[in-house]
Amino acid sequence: QVQLRESGGRLVQAGGSLRLSCVASGRTFSTLSMGWFRQAPGKEREFVAGASWIGGITDYADSVKGRFTISGDRAKSTMYLQMNSLKPEDTAVYYCNADPSPKVLTTPGASRYWGQGTQVTVSS
Repeated sequence: QVQLRESGGRLVQAGGSLRLSCVASGRTFSTLSMGWFRQAPGKEREFVAGASWIGGITDYADSVKGRFTISGDRAKSTMYLQMNSLKPEDTAVYYCNADPSPKVLTTPGASRYWGQGTQVTVSS
């Protein structure tokens, strides 16, 4: 079992920045593939960014490339998503996901473990 807890979501103006955090427990952090998905009202959950720590690889959705950066702190078992140049279309509930894998998990069905979500709202 892997437990995930997100934090950091809030209301921010367009052009601003936020950093989301996801603390993982229950499994050795370095064996996990972790990432972020988001879901806006009336839309499907979509991949935002992901990383396989053991694989040493990251991946991003085209819509966030150059604006968002995923990183991890092994000592704190924490993953971060630094979001810059935020746009109103980034407004969504952001979910942290994880599963042991050497690959980046880019589809919702590929992960068994999810956090409860944190709301990010970007005002225009």
